Amino acid sequence: MSSVGAVSRLVVFGDACGSGRLGMAAKKRMRNALYGAFDEAFAAVDIDPRGLHQEDRGDGILTALDPGTPSSLMVGGWLETLYQYLREHNEGSAQRLRLRIGMNAGPVLDDGRGLVGRAVDLACRLCDSPTAKRVMEDAPGSDLLLIVSDWLYVNVVAEGGRQVEPEHYVRSRVRFKETDETAWLHIPRLSASALSGLAGTSGGPGQGPHPDDDGGAAPQQTGGGPTPGDGPPPPSAGRSISVQGDFQHFENNVIHGFTGFDKRRGPASGPGEPA
Repeated sequence: MSSVGAVSRLVVFGDACGSGRLGMAAKKRMRNALYGAFDEAFAAVDIDPRGLHQEDRGDGILTALDPGTPSSLMVGGWLETLYQYLREHNEGSAQRLRLRIGMNAGPVLDDGRGLVGRAVDLACRLCDSPTAKRVMEDAPGSDLLLIVSDWLYVNVVAEGGRQVEPEHYVRSRVRFKETDETAWLHIPRLSASALSGLAGTSGGPGQGPHPDDDGGAAPQQTGGGPTPGDGPPPPSAGRSISVQGDFQHFENNVIHGFTGFDKRRGPASGPGEPA
């Protein structure tokens, strides 16, 4: 399909956790609460619903914002309002509404049947990824998880702003279907160190993924730099090898970072000790 007519937009995909276990009446209540949460959050940051493209996904909502809408609103006031709505809705409720939210930005095309584009695919896959689902399963007391693309974190979240908390995001690798991407996770009111434990990463904000996270490989690097694992390891700084006595022959050896031998003799060897 041609990309002619595609417009760069922020894409938001929200999905309710555990909806497959609900009966018909409970699903209806869940959907009412889901749309109520989105509507209130958009109203809180003065986003005109007429500028939104929304598609119903059963237990989720796919939304593309007007190109002129600042993305910082969505990771700031919009997210905070969504969190507070869920907090109030779930207070004392037997049926809690818990959401995973995936966000990404890029060229999006409306082909008359719906939204298409890689930006849409990635937002949905971040939200539905094993990483996001595992985090929510392991954090039963949390009702909202945001997972954003690396591009969105670097260009929007990391810049900060009102109600934007880049220091509470944790980097993780997402491998799902054809997707193999770096993403950033955030649970409101949860510290980066606590979230790192849930996500299986090695530490706080900006830390790389755990080797076993969603596939057992280190994250790919972009931008033309070397990829970890390509070529020999760099020599350790300040490391030397001292050889005493005559060292005449190597066979079937591989040495990295070799610069030469120091043939100066040390103290003489004692009886029966190898020279």
